[in-house]
Amino acid sequence: MTALTADQIARVKATAPVFAEHGTTITKHLYQRMFNAHPELKNIFNQTHQKSGSQPETLARAVYAYAANIDNLGALGGAVTHIAHKHASLNIRPEHYPIVGRHLLGAVVDVLGEAVDQPTLDAWAVAYEQLANIMIGAEAKLYEAASWSGFRPFKVMRKQVESDEITSFYLAPADGASAGGFEPGQYVSVTRYVDQLGVDQPRQYSLSDAPHGRWLRISVKREDGRADTQPGHVSNILHADVEEGTIVHVSAPMGEFTLDRKKSTPVVLMSGGVGITPMTSMLATLLAERSERKIAFVHACRNGRVHAFKDWLRRSAAEHPNLKRVVFYEAVGADDRAGVDYDFEGRLDIGRVEADVMLPDADYYLCGPVAFMRAQREALVARGVDPACIHTEIFGSGML
Repeated sequence: MTALTADQIARVKATAPVFAEHGTTITKHLYQRMFNAHPELKNIFNQTHQKSGSQPETLARAVYAYAANIDNLGALGGAVTHIAHKHASLNIRPEHYPIVGRHLLGAVVDVLGEAVDQPTLDAWAVAYEQLANIMIGAEAKLYEAASWSGFRPFKVMRKQVESDEITSFYLAPADGASAGGFEPGQYVSVTRYVDQLGVDQPRQYSLSDAPHGRWLRISVKREDGRADTQPGHVSNILHADVEEGTIVHVSAPMGEFTLDRKKSTPVVLMSGGVGITPMTSMLATLLAERSERKIAFVHACRNGRVHAFKDWLRRSAAEHPNLKRVVFYEAVGADDRAGVDYDFEGRLDIGRVEADVMLPDADYYLCGPVAFMRAQREALVARGVDPACIHTEIFGSGML
């Protein structure tokens, strides 16, 4: 690998403001160029995120962060780990990186024209090669440790409605072998052909059960879409068309948002909406291991009709003295039972449950809409929780 010179580092760093201003224009053009030249890559990249613009925006932010920290790459450690897990779940391979790099540089030239000179382009070529090698190395370690390579056929052995919006799919290996292990909190990618898009599409879903090798369970929210959002193509196909006995193709579990099972200190699991899915995996694992750790499970959703796993959660809390369940319903329904289905009306407010949530030396795991997680994190930090003890999971586009 060619090393960056001091002049090249300075040139890359100097172009960081360009990506702050024009990055999304460049990355949108990158994807257009790349898909025209390599239409087969549409099967890997989330086309819904392409249409919404979220994937080009995410890539633009990542390129800006890389350029701004080109002389201090240690600052990117967390981002590299997060993206490497996303890539490995989607089966991104070393041969994909030169393609992206070629079209990134081409897009820079197409968009900026004479505003960028050849020495700067040469510096970016070396910088991209450096970044690609960092990512390839991180992903190679994940592939080496994975339970299997690529996408593996699984049979839907059971389909279970959990709420008006969420349905669980129990997936067993089609060859009858073990489903393998995973860390609670991890996710898999499931790929299906989408007629409306004319391509296969992978989507990532959290595993929602404890690891035991017999099956993998994903719990999927139906996403109908609104005027301002795209429908969830794969999620809706799973709900409408995938029945028991169907074969689906699944990647090996990935993700760094995982329960630290070595600790004995308290655990607080906080979720909003479908963010409950990795939390059920964490809780189910703690219960299966007969953990004596103090556990608080705090969940918020609209009402009982969309509250997944509520009966299981209520039974679990009744059977395990170390587990405290707290549920908020934003808009209580006519059939919702106070004190049985839910505890509080309104949005999740830590101030109303501090005795249950503010536990000494606890680790806090947050999953849900970004605004939800931001609000809970700020509330916890304001009450003195060490940010290092707050763990979050964010789904969405994260591909370089």
